[in-house]
Amino acid sequence: MAAPLVFAHRGSSAALPEHTLAAYLRALDEGADGLECDVRLTRDGHLVCVHDRRLDRTSNGRGRVSAHTLAELEQLDFGSWHGVETDDPVDPDRTRLLTLDRLLSAVRAAGRDIQVLIETKHPSRYGGDVERRLAALLREHDLPDGQVGITVMSFSPLSVRRVRELMPDLPTALLLQVLPPRLPLRKLPFGARIAGPGIGLIRARPQLVPLLQKGGHPVYAWTVNERDDLDLALRHGVDGIITDRPRFVLDQLGR
Repeated sequence: MAAPLVFAHRGSSAALPEHTLAAYLRALDEGADGLECDVRLTRDGHLVCVHDRRLDRTSNGRGRVSAHTLAELEQLDFGSWHGVETDDPVDPDRTRLLTLDRLLSAVRAAGRDIQVLIETKHPSRYGGDVERRLAALLREHDLPDGQVGITVMSFSPLSVRRVRELMPDLPTALLLQVLPPRLPLRKLPFGARIAGPGIGLIRARPQLVPLLQKGGHPVYAWTVNERDDLDLALRHGVDGIITDRPRFVLDQLGR
């Protein structure tokens, strides 16, 4: 059985502030096969890499991401919450808001094969504009190409459907925290190719991974940070591991 791909969840986010350029560059240096990011739309239509709907947890701002312009968000500190105080000069790559545009540019500049998992966050006040803007930005970057692969993920089946309509050749993944009623595991809805169950769901449903794989769906498990969870994911033969600790997982895999 092939070893699973290792994806850095919001970058190497156990070590550095999530969704900062520094966290993603560290993940690339650590040898991650891929990167995972969440995207939301700003008030003026830019895709930014922020997980939460609100700014409070990961910045010194307040309110909803979607209510602010890019310029307003770029004035905020998105990194100091994570680190220790130091007299060293502030590294802007550890504190500055990261746009998807900047992340894609950094990935292309890495000069090696890399897979990027982009999660569209819903519900959103902008609805399908999230996927439309994403499709436009990927076209601007000529992605995917021979080195950089793109997969779009979401917990929202409607988002998956929009992506399939806008970019029919692009792989899509349906994220699963619980199993929706009457979900046919051998055929995910709206043409989703990849299944993304949480590690807790895999633990609760031991037959889930083989059923999904029998239906032709690779399985990417999230968020796998501890040895017990990694052992469980490996026993079940998942195809991808999404982790805050990519170097730890790679070490355990002997890579």
